[in-house]
Amino acid sequence: MRGAAAVLQTHAMTSSPSPDTWQRPGLRAALLYAFAAGLLGTIVSSVSRLELTRRAVPTGRLPEGPVIVVANHTSFADGILLALVGRRLGRSLRLMATGGVFRSGLVGPLARRLGFIPVLRGTDAAASSLDAAATALAAGEAVGLFPEGRITRDAQHWPERSRTGAVRLAIRTGAPVVPVALVGAQQVVGRRGILARLLRNTVLRPRVLVAVGEPVDVRRLAGLADGEAPDEATVRRVADEVMALLVSQVAELRGEPAPHPAGVPEEALTA
Repeated sequence: MRGAAAVLQTHAMTSSPSPDTWQRPGLRAALLYAFAAGLLGTIVSSVSRLELTRRAVPTGRLPEGPVIVVANHTSFADGILLALVGRRLGRSLRLMATGGVFRSGLVGPLARRLGFIPVLRGTDAAASSLDAAATALAAGEAVGLFPEGRITRDAQHWPERSRTGAVRLAIRTGAPVVPVALVGAQQVVGRRGILARLLRNTVLRPRVLVAVGEPVDVRRLAGLADGEAPDEATVRRVADEVMALLVSQVAELRGEPAPHPAGVPEEALTA
């Protein structure tokens, strides 16, 4: 399962693919997505119980048209889980994934066919990842990403403070942001003992709880008029506010208050 999850993970790597060449997947890719989701859904069901405990989106489905779905990140399995949640909510997410995924001879071509978007962190082409995501949103797609940019380093698996990419993308495109909390994914696939854990999970399947929040109008949250560009302080403030909504959902599912309401800051991770 770790190999499949690598298609969807979002850890910092460098890579060679060019994200600004994103093209909308066709009918064959849609059928491939449906087949892959069905296959992976069967696998996931054999080692976990994915439970949508709360859906605050209208009609219980993601909005039509462009939408950005953001989730917290605790496991290599998160990408697969988020894609499956998207399918249950009526959309095929175009996930933003690390460039290393696209270098893989096995999963790279599949990721491209499914319309996933490479994230080229640490390179001169890093900004083009948001360009590609903006192109996908302009085509009416649903884009999924993990605003922390990596699996949380917090020992208790609380979300880290977010990066600003999701908010910049929402301000640029006007697409609403839907926060999705995932709790328990680290019990499906952890950092160590992956095979042993998966074997155990076939007998004692862990629960993965999911809460889907209301769509957030980020431009309104930022107080921006039409065509107005935000300053960096506003971007940072709104990124923290959006992350706070996601963290509150995580806390609700866990049944305990979050130690850092807007996500664990870097200094707390190294303390």
